[in-house]
Amino acid sequence: MCAFLAGCAIHQTVRPVDVALEREICVIENPSVKAGFIEAYKRSLATKGYAVRQLPASAPITACATTTTYTASWRWDLALYMAYAEIRVFTAGKQVGEAKYDSLRGGGNMNKFIDADRKVDELVNQLFPGGARS
Repeated sequence: MCAFLAGCAIHQTVRPVDVALEREICVIENPSVKAGFIEAYKRSLATKGYAVRQLPASAPITACATTTTYTASWRWDLALYMAYAEIRVFTAGKQVGEAKYDSLRGGGNMNKFIDADRKVDELVNQLFPGGARS
């Protein structure tokens, strides 16, 4: 049915980090996002070999050699689901990577009901293909 309806698309785009990163990544907290998101994000980064330091929302993107910001939102449609997520990676204040998942126009597309933790893992794996350098 979605094929005939406008607005049933789910989009995911990733521009992987293509520069060597230090082992430490600082995550700037976004208090408007459910706490479960940052916990899943930090776990995924640790799995890739990064030492993760959480910074307050007021920290600048230049607070560490590599910083990341994130946002995410949830919607209700028969069940609560993550409708949007965006992760940005900065080195020396310059954006070097970005991952976006967007099901805001998913409408009747049942694929929008994803496991948010697994989606975060997928985005991190695509965003940081090489993992931390030793």
